[in-house]
Amino acid sequence: MPATQEISELLIRENINRAVADVFKTMLGRPVEMRAIDQREPQLWPPLPPPPEQGAPHLVGTVGFLGDINGLIYLYLEVSFANLCTARLLGMEVGSPALTEEAVNDAIGELTNMIVGVFKNGLCDSGYSCKLTIPSIVRGRNFCIGPVSSAQRHIYAFESQGHRVVADILMKNED
Repeated sequence: MPATQEISELLIRENINRAVADVFKTMLGRPVEMRAIDQREPQLWPPLPPPPEQGAPHLVGTVGFLGDINGLIYLYLEVSFANLCTARLLGMEVGSPALTEEAVNDAIGELTNMIVGVFKNGLCDSGYSCKLTIPSIVRGRNFCIGPVSSAQRHIYAFESQGHRVVADILMKNED
């Protein structure tokens, strides 16, 4: 498949849906469902900046991919849900003293790496060869990560037992 051909939204949506669902089921034993995002909602969700009074602390894991297609996937979780996922992944209680910020960062970095790996494998299976970058974590409240104008942006929301996860995908075909 030529690298200049634009990837379809359907291919992106199917791959991210499969990636998030597979990793949540396998690693966390939690079901997850894709949800529609209504950006007109009064309570905005990252990656759009929320009003200051609504800005719960959140954690963003990111992993990039490079090759025939280049991009980044940002995975947004509220810190409370990131803590719950980490405890579940490591077999701990949420209040455990071992559940440190560093442990949560490492666990969410690894979950993001797995999700982006499954997504990347779907791209490779469709003829877009690429490799992963190392994961990184951003923590805070009331911030957003914006794309450059030349990138395609795709935002998908997921829900897992009352908790939201947002995948923000920025992609650009190799020039």
